[in-house]
Amino acid sequence: MSNSADLAPGTWRTVITRTQWLVLAGTTMGWALDGFAGSLYALILGPAMTELLPHSGIEPGTGTIGLYGGLTVALFLFGWGTGGIVFGILADYFGRVRVLSAGIVTYAVFTALAAFADTWWQLGVLRFVAGLGSGVEAPVGAALVAEVWRNRYRARACGVMMSGYAMGFFIAAVSYAILGGYGWRLMMGIAVLPALLVYFIRKHVPEPPEIRGMIAARRARRASGQRTEQDRFVLIRLLTPPLLRPTLVGTALATGSLVAFWSVSTWYPQVIRQAAAAAELSPDVANSRVAIASMLFNAGGVFGYATWGFLADKIGRRGAFLTSFAISAASVGFLFPFEPGWKTFLLVVPVAGFGLYGALSGILVYGPELFPPSVRATGMALYNGIGRYFTAAGPLIAGVIAASWFGGDLGLATTCVVAVGLLGALGLLFAPETRGMPLPSNPAPVPDPAPGATARSEESL
Repeated sequence: MSNSADLAPGTWRTVITRTQWLVLAGTTMGWALDGFAGSLYALILGPAMTELLPHSGIEPGTGTIGLYGGLTVALFLFGWGTGGIVFGILADYFGRVRVLSAGIVTYAVFTALAAFADTWWQLGVLRFVAGLGSGVEAPVGAALVAEVWRNRYRARACGVMMSGYAMGFFIAAVSYAILGGYGWRLMMGIAVLPALLVYFIRKHVPEPPEIRGMIAARRARRASGQRTEQDRFVLIRLLTPPLLRPTLVGTALATGSLVAFWSVSTWYPQVIRQAAAAAELSPDVANSRVAIASMLFNAGGVFGYATWGFLADKIGRRGAFLTSFAISAASVGFLFPFEPGWKTFLLVVPVAGFGLYGALSGILVYGPELFPPSVRATGMALYNGIGRYFTAAGPLIAGVIAASWFGGDLGLATTCVVAVGLLGALGLLFAPETRGMPLPSNPAPVPDPAPGATARSEESL
C-alpha cells in the first residue's frame, strides 16, 4: 500500500479527520486507565505487603517487603511481557480492535480481584494474570494510532496517546490522596473501571482499512493454497534477517527504558516512607508525601510523554532518545543516592518523570516506523515483551540488593539498577533515523516457487 498520504500538505485542521481523533481518544483513555491500575499498585505496595506477609507466615520488615513486593512486581511484568507477545500476534492475525478490547477487560478485572487476596502469593498470581492483559495496550494501541494517523502528525499523535499512561498515574495519585486512608483493598477494587472503556472502543474505534485488507488477503491466499513470505509465522520473520536488526534495536531501547522506569516508579514511594520513618514522621505524613511526590512525578511524566513526538520531529528519533536517557540518568543519580531534602526532592522528581516517561513514549512512537503492517503489532509486542522480561528482574533485584548489600537502602539500590538499565541506550548506535519517512509497507506478495521451498526474504526496511 502506498504511504504517500503520510506527508500530505495542509494544516492540522484540514489533515486530521474525525476518525483519527476518535482512535486517538480511545487508545489514550485505554492507556491512561492501564496506567491508573498499574500506579495504584505501586502506591499501595508497602501497606499491602505489611498486611499480607503475616498471613503468609513472614514477618514484615524493610527487607521482606522489598523481597516479596519485588516478586509481585516481577510477576506482573513477566505477565505483561508474555501477554503483550501473545496479544500482539493475535492482533496481526485477527485485527487490532477486538484484541485491544479483550486485553483491557483482562487487566481491569484481575487487578480489581487483587483486593480479595489473603497472602502475598495470591496477590502475585492475580498480578501475573492482570499483566497478561495489560501487555496489549501499548504495542497494539500504538500500532493502531500510527496506522490511522497516516500524516505528518503521526509521531505527535503517538506521543499524545502515550501521555495517557502518565495521566493515569496522576489520576491514581489523586485517588490515593483522597481514598488512601480507606485501605489498599478499596484502591485495588476501583481498578475495575477500565473495563467500562471497552464499550467506547468497540463502538467508535474502527479497524484500519489496511489491516482489514491484509487479514482478508492472508485468508484468501490460505484458501487458494498459496504461500508467500508474508504467510510465514510472524515470530520467525522477526527473528530472521532483515527484520532481526530492528527487533534487536527495539529490544535494547525498550529494555533500558523499562528497567529504569519500573525500578524508580516501584520503589520511590517506599524510599519516601523510609526517609519519613527515619525522621520520625507519622504514617499519615508519609502517605501524604508519597501522594504529593507521585503527582509531581507523573505531572512531569505527562509532559515528557506528550512532548516526545514533537521533540522527535524537531531533532530526530535518535536525538530525542538521547535527551530522555540523559535527563533520566542525571535526575535519578541526583535524587536517590544523595538523599536531598524534601523540598529539593519535590523540585527534581518531576524532571525524573519527564526523562523516564519520555523514553517510554519513544519506544512506542518509534516502533511502528520499524516494521511493516503484517508484523507491526507483533514486532512491537516482542521487543516490549523481551524488555519486560529483563525489567521484571529490576524491581526484584533492587529489593534484594537493598536488603543484602545496602542495609535496606532502596534509594541506593534503585540507582544501581537504573544505571545498568540505561546501558540500553547503546542500541542507539544501530538505530536507523526515521524522521520524515513514511511507515514501512508490505512488499507485494510473491508465491513460493514450490511447496517447501525457501520463501523469498522480505524487502529491506
